[in-house]
Amino acid sequence: MAKRVFLVVLDSFGIGGATDATLFKDEGSNTLGAVCSDESLNLPNLAKMGLFDINGHEDQRIIDHLKKASYQEPIGSYGRLTELSMGKDTTIGHWEIAGVLSDKPMPTYPDGFPQEILDKLKEATGREILCNKPYSGTVVINDYGDEHVKTGALIVYTSADSVLQIAAHEDVIPVPELYSICEKARAIMTGEHAVGRIIARPFIGTSGNYQRTSNRHDFSLTPPSSTMLDILKEKGKDVISVGKIVDIFASRGLTEFTRTSGNTEGIKVMFDMQKKDFDGLCFINLVDFDMLYGHRNDIKGYANALMEFDEALGKFIPDMRSDDLLIITADHGCDPSTPSTDHSRENVPVLIYGEGHNVPYNMGTKSGFNNIATIVLNSLLENSSSFKYVPKNPSSDNIMSYVDMTNLKTNAKLEDIYGLIDRAIEADAASVCIQPCYVKDAYKYAAGRLPICTVIGFPNGYHTPAVKLYEALEACENGAYEIDTVINNCMVKDGRFDEIYAELKALSDGVHGKGCLLKVIIETCLLNEEEKIKLCDIVTRSGADYIKTSTGFGSAGATLEDVKLMKENVGPDVKVKAAGGIRTKDLAKEMISNGASRIGASNLS
Repeated sequence: MAKRVFLVVLDSFGIGGATDATLFKDEGSNTLGAVCSDESLNLPNLAKMGLFDINGHEDQRIIDHLKKASYQEPIGSYGRLTELSMGKDTTIGHWEIAGVLSDKPMPTYPDGFPQEILDKLKEATGREILCNKPYSGTVVINDYGDEHVKTGALIVYTSADSVLQIAAHEDVIPVPELYSICEKARAIMTGEHAVGRIIARPFIGTSGNYQRTSNRHDFSLTPPSSTMLDILKEKGKDVISVGKIVDIFASRGLTEFTRTSGNTEGIKVMFDMQKKDFDGLCFINLVDFDMLYGHRNDIKGYANALMEFDEALGKFIPDMRSDDLLIITADHGCDPSTPSTDHSRENVPVLIYGEGHNVPYNMGTKSGFNNIATIVLNSLLENSSSFKYVPKNPSSDNIMSYVDMTNLKTNAKLEDIYGLIDRAIEADAASVCIQPCYVKDAYKYAAGRLPICTVIGFPNGYHTPAVKLYEALEACENGAYEIDTVINNCMVKDGRFDEIYAELKALSDGVHGKGCLLKVIIETCLLNEEEKIKLCDIVTRSGADYIKTSTGFGSAGATLEDVKLMKENVGPDVKVKAAGGIRTKDLAKEMISNGASRIGASNLS
C-alpha cells in the first residue's frame, strides 16, 4: 500500500485517438502531436514515465519527434484512458477521474446567454449587463473595461467551456461583492442552464492597461455523487488540493487546499507537499497548459510549459519515498494546432510510478478516466471496494449451491429481501440476486454470510454505456459482489457489435477494478443462432466472468439447447448461467449437465 499519492493533472494534455472524436467535431485532434511539432521539445522524464511507449501513437508529428529523440525505457506503468462521460470540459473530466460519470455534456453558449438568464442576473444583482459573448478574458476587459468603470455594469462573457464569467474592476465592485454576485449567478444557472463553473474575474488598472488579478474564484457545480475525495476523507485520509481542484469539486471532500497562480507556483507547491508527512492524496492541477497555451493556439508556449514540468519531474522522482505513488494524467485535450481554440475530445495518458508500479508495464487502452480513482483508492485503502467475498465451490450434493436465489419483482419490500437472504443462507445458495435499490441494505443484513448479486441496465439493456457503468460501480460500492448486466439488443439488431464490445469491456474493467464479478445477460429469446455465437465471442473478449441466458422478463427463459450452444462457443474462462423459467431441481441439474455453472431462480422444488 502507498501512504502518499501525488495525482498530477496536466490540464488539457490529450494524446489523440478518441474513437468518438467525430461526435465532438474533433476528428484528428492530438495535443501531444501538436506539441511534438516544436523542434525544441525534449521530455526525457515524461518519456521515462512511458509517455512515448503508450499504444496508439500514429500521429506523424510524434513519429518524427521520436526519430530525433533519444529517450530512456519506461520505469513504471503507462497507458491511455478513453473518456466515457459525454463531455470534454474541465469539470466533467476531473469528476470522471474521481469516479463520477456524466451522461450528458454541460451546456455551452456560443451565441451568448439567453435573455431570460440576463434578466434574472439583472434582477438579482441590480446591475446592467455588458458583452454577453464568447470572449478572451484578457481582451474583454480592455474592450468593455471603460464602459464598466463608467456605469458599474457587469462584464458577462463565456468561452468554449461550460462557464459563465463575470469581470469587474476591483475599485468599482470590491472582490467580496463580486463573489457574492457570482454566488447569485450560481443559484440562477441550474437545471438546463447548469454550467460547470461561474467564474469571478476581478481586474485592476486604467483605460488601455487593465490587468486581471489573482483574485479569480470559481463557483462550481457540486458533484452529483460521492467521489474518491469524499471516500478518502471519510476514511480519515488527508485530501490535499493544489490549484483549482478545490473549485472543480466545490470544496467537497478536501482537508486542505492551496490555490495557485499558474504552473510555476503549482510545481513549487508540489515540491513543498513532497516534504510534508501527510497520509493520503495530493491532487494537483497545472492549468497553464490549457488556459495560456491550448486555448490560445500557442504551440511553443505549450512545449515550453511541458519542458518546465519535465525538468521538475526529473527532480521529484529521485526524492520519492518508498511508499509514494505518482500518477500523471489529463482531463481532456486542447490541441493548439487546430483552427479551434476549444477543448478537444482525446484520449489522455496515465503514467504511474512508485509503490506497486515500479517495473515497466504497458496497461494498454482502458475505458474510463475513473480507472484512476480505482488505482488511487486501491493504493491508499486496504478495503477500498465492497466486501471481497470468496465464493465457495458448488457442491454436487446440494443443487442450491449453484443457485443465485432471485427476487427482482417490482413490488418487493425490504422485508421480502431479508427473507430471501435468510432462506438463501439456510439453503447454502451461491448468492441472492436483488434489485439495485436494496443492495446497500442487503449487504449490511447479510454481513458477509453470502455474496450479493444485483442487476444493471435491467431488464431491457438499452441504457447508455455511461449509465450502465455508473450503475455497476455504484452497486459495487454499495456492497454487490456480482453484477448481472443486460446486453443492448438494439445494437445487436443494428449490427453495432464494436459498440457492444466497448461497453462490455468498460464494464468488465470497472467491475473487476472493484474486485467483483461481471455476468452478461444476452436474452437468448430475442436472438438467432448466429447472433448468439457472435455474442459469445464478444463476451469472451471483454473479459466478463459469465454469460447468462435470460432476464426472466423476456418472452422465454433458458433452454438446454442455448446453454449447450453458449458453453461450446465461449472461451475457457467464461462460465454459463442459466436463468428464466427454471423451477425444479431436476431441470436445474439438466442445465448443469449441459454446461451451466450457475442457475438463476427464486427457488427450486
